[in-house]
Amino acid sequence: MDSDRQPWRLDERRRRWFDLGLIGVLLLPVPLLGVSIGLASAGFSLAQIAPLAVRRRWPVAVFAAVAVASALQALVIDEPVWGQVAFPVAVYSVARFSRALPAAVALAVGICGAMVASYDWLLEFDQLTPTAFVSYVLFIAAIVATAWALGTLGRTRAAYVAALVERGEQIRREAAQQIELAAGDERSRIAREMHDVVAHGLSVIVVQADGARYAAAQDPDVAGRTLETIAATGREALTEMRRMLGLLRAGDTGTRPQPRLDDVAVLVAEAQAAGEDVEATLPRPGATATMPAGVALTAYRVVQEALTNVRKHAGPGARTRVVVSVGTALEVLVEDDGRGAASDDDGGGLGLVGMRERVAVHDGTLTAGPRPGGGFRVSARLPL
Repeated sequence: MDSDRQPWRLDERRRRWFDLGLIGVLLLPVPLLGVSIGLASAGFSLAQIAPLAVRRRWPVAVFAAVAVASALQALVIDEPVWGQVAFPVAVYSVARFSRALPAAVALAVGICGAMVASYDWLLEFDQLTPTAFVSYVLFIAAIVATAWALGTLGRTRAAYVAALVERGEQIRREAAQQIELAAGDERSRIAREMHDVVAHGLSVIVVQADGARYAAAQDPDVAGRTLETIAATGREALTEMRRMLGLLRAGDTGTRPQPRLDDVAVLVAEAQAAGEDVEATLPRPGATATMPAGVALTAYRVVQEALTNVRKHAGPGARTRVVVSVGTALEVLVEDDGRGAASDDDGGGLGLVGMRERVAVHDGTLTAGPRPGGGFRVSARLPL
């Protein structure tokens, strides 16, 4: 449970109060210094401590003010004063809230200041020896270097956390985009499936209904058989629609599997039963049982859409040839000798667009257009 707790951080208001409290604590001895040592010591201490109030907002300017006050104090008073505790705080602030270069300059100034202060103080107390000088310089420089190191560590950690937050936000945006793209792809897939099922089923129903209307007056038996075909086609379309809509629900849909390549024979039989002149050359039953389901479904949909377009656009008396062959690739050919206008103008050309999208998913190629001499041809090649 403790690993899930967020690190404690100060907000903007508490940071402000922390800085004011720090200054208040550092200024507490200043009045006593003014009484016991002199107003000069108290004045320099105040000049060194007071700028810390804005150290987060202007760290470089605060350090410059503290450094200038410390240099003036070294010229006027040859002994340390309480206000010099502000110097390492200023160095830390530059390293924490500014950039690397100003922080390095502050560290260098601090080390030089350690040398100057050690020399000035030891000379005042008549203790200027090499050993004492080195000891004083190392001690003061260590304080300055520690403040610089802590500030640099804090700045680096803050930058790392900010980078993680930005990366997390970027991942969130990318995930949202992927979800949106996936939803768009799924909508397109469902639209293609619905178009194939509805367009094919309704086109068969319309052709059969026209035939039944003409035959009803002369041969009631033909009309009855035609109505049976209409009913069977409608049930088939409804079954496929329920199957597709069932895919959108969780759990078992209770519907039959997706059509495979062997089901192309059913499409041809339906077209022939509707009175169309369709000649088909298909692989023997079961020869494509091991074919990938996606490739088989794509080939089935290409034949289905092509036959639907023939029925809608080729005109009466058109002859259609369907050829499905399997080799190094699965090749599908559907061509007719009709009016050559099978351009699927329903739905803005959704049928041909859907065929191209299906074939492209499997790295295949599809060509569709008028044949020389009349008619229309749809040819697809799907690598295996």
